[in-house]
Amino acid sequence: MTSPAEKRAAFRALHREGCFVMPNPWDVGSAIALQSLGFKAIASTSAGMAWAMGRPDGAVTREAVLSHLAALAAATHIPLNADFENGFADDPEGVAASVSLAVDAGVAGLSIEDFTGDPAAPLYDFTLAVERIAAAREAIGASGVVLTARAEGFLRGRPDLDEILRRLTAFADAGADCLYAPLLPGEAEIATVVRAVAPSPVNVLADSLPVATLAGLGVRRISVGSLARVAWGGFLDAAREIANAGTFGGFSRGAKGGDIKAALTAGA
Repeated sequence: MTSPAEKRAAFRALHREGCFVMPNPWDVGSAIALQSLGFKAIASTSAGMAWAMGRPDGAVTREAVLSHLAALAAATHIPLNADFENGFADDPEGVAASVSLAVDAGVAGLSIEDFTGDPAAPLYDFTLAVERIAAAREAIGASGVVLTARAEGFLRGRPDLDEILRRLTAFADAGADCLYAPLLPGEAEIATVVRAVAPSPVNVLADSLPVATLAGLGVRRISVGSLARVAWGGFLDAAREIANAGTFGGFSRGAKGGDIKAALTAGA
C-alpha cells in the first residue's frame, strides 16, 4: 500500500502542471471503483457522505468525517483530498485542531471553506477568514498535505467577483497551496481567477465546460462533486417507477453485477 507521504508527494506533483480531474466518491466502494478507472486522485464529498448516512449536507460530526476519511485513505493507493467543510470550527484555533486530526487520518489534501453555515451571514469576516487559513497552514506543518482555500461567495448567494479575488489572493498569501471558488459563472471569471492567483493552482467545480476548455483557461484541478447526485437520481427514478407505476424499467439502466465486481477487483 502506498504510504501517506508518497500520496502527498504525488498529489503535490499533480498540481505543478497540466490539468487533472478529481472525482468524489461517497464510500469505500465508490472510491475503489474510481481508482480502477485510472483517476490520479479522489476527493471526499460532504454531501454524498451525509446522504449515505441519512442526513443533510453539513449535519455530520467531525468524528464521523474523520472516520470516513481514514477509511477512504486506507482503502485506496491514490491521493485523497478531504472536503473538510469549515474545519468544524469558527475560530482559528479550532480549525487548527481539526486540521491536525485530518492529517493524522491520512489525507493527501484538504479544503477549508469561508462559509459560516449561517444563511443570513454566510461568509466569515475577511480578516477571520484569512486567519483561519493561516491556522490550517500552521497545523499542516511539514506533513506535505495540500491546503485548498475556498471562497464560497458564488455558491452562497454573495456573487461578488472582486471580493472573491480579494479573498483568494489573501488566502494564497496566508499559505494556501490551491485556490477554489465554487460555481464561477463562466470562462471569463475562471480566467480572471487563474490570472489573479498565479502561479498558485486553481480548482474549478465541473459544470458544462469540458476538461480541454478548462485546461486551456489555465485550470489545474477539476472537482466532480455531482457523482453522488447522479447515483441518487438513478436510484430514485427506478424506485419511483416501482412505487407509482408498478413497473421495473429502471433495472435495465442499472450496472451489471459483473461490471461492479470487476471495478472493485481492479481497483483494490
